[in-house]
Amino acid sequence: MRPQPAPVHSPSVPDPLAQALQQAQAALLRANPNPRVGCVLVAPDGQVIGQGSTQQAGGPHAEVMALRDAQALGHPTAGATAYVTLEPCCHHGRTGPCCDALMRAGVARVVAALPDPNPLVAGQGFARLRHAGIAVDIASESPDAGLRDWAAAARDLNIGFFSRMLRRTPWVRMKTAASLDGVTALPNGQSQWITGEAARTDGHAWRARACAVLTGIGTVLQDRPRLDVRGMDTPRQPALVVVDSDLQTPPDAAIFTPRRPVLIYAATPHAARQAALERSGATVVYLPDTTAPGAASPKVDLAAMLRDLALREMNEVHVEAGHKLNGSLLRAGLVDELLVYLAPLWLGTGAGMSNWGPLTNLADGLALEFQSAEMVGADLRVLARVAGRGVF
Repeated sequence: MRPQPAPVHSPSVPDPLAQALQQAQAALLRANPNPRVGCVLVAPDGQVIGQGSTQQAGGPHAEVMALRDAQALGHPTAGATAYVTLEPCCHHGRTGPCCDALMRAGVARVVAALPDPNPLVAGQGFARLRHAGIAVDIASESPDAGLRDWAAAARDLNIGFFSRMLRRTPWVRMKTAASLDGVTALPNGQSQWITGEAARTDGHAWRARACAVLTGIGTVLQDRPRLDVRGMDTPRQPALVVVDSDLQTPPDAAIFTPRRPVLIYAATPHAARQAALERSGATVVYLPDTTAPGAASPKVDLAAMLRDLALREMNEVHVEAGHKLNGSLLRAGLVDELLVYLAPLWLGTGAGMSNWGPLTNLADGLALEFQSAEMVGADLRVLARVAGRGVF
């Protein structure tokens, strides 16, 4: 079965808004670290004359792609309305400002789902368009419920970009696969495979949308995983991030594959080990947790690690780790969303999803909000968000 990109739950909105959102989803796997944006151009007579989506970093943005599409089809753009899922940019980055391209094309109106949270834009694109005499409507501020739903879907598609811009940390999604009673591995360590092929294939689609896959040294040593995207077309491999306090990652580990960045976060310096890992292509970053004096051995400051990943333009971090690192991330309040695959199995004693707890009060449990529950093959995929997350 060919995997599909992780789903976006589109609202029921009329064309061309829905078309713009579909275009944005087409950028799901390629746009990082830029936001996934779609644009649809509509002529004054209501005809769709061009559409496009954000290309890979350094390539054209959605608005430019839509204008090129219209030009290739021989459609004039003067007087057109641009429906775009994010505020057009107004600054020079890897490409020129989309505002300028829309103005040169003679677009008369822009309907945008949301303001861009990037401080370099943040309403300045709208102001520039209005100054040029272009009418601007912002769906997220509209009294129309359908327009607000469209804006919410566009934002959810870019939850990692919004997180990085507004919280200065990536959106952290923790993926686990377990039996129905929550066992991820038998006491002897056997875990392959608890879930079926369809669920494993689906998991690769979620890896593919992330900027980085995060794991721990225990998983690297025990499972010798590759943790790359396989079985589907993807324009890039997400970076691989390893939490390895004592730099135990073998230089010949399976995680080292061509053209994929590997970041190893450590707490204790080891010059010889670092040099060997760097020869294998790794970047080693020392971030000891200085808030936990007296610990048996220094640990990585996980919150500082996520802030560092944000500085490296990581929007979404996809966690595939063991119960120890999962528990540490949960205890630190660093997980935003849980992606859980449950198999129709009952395994009894074994490793759990995390070593968080034990609790003595139900009120101390981690409150979640279900986003979706869908069958993937014979397994159940549950997406749950930590209560209150995503509101920033």
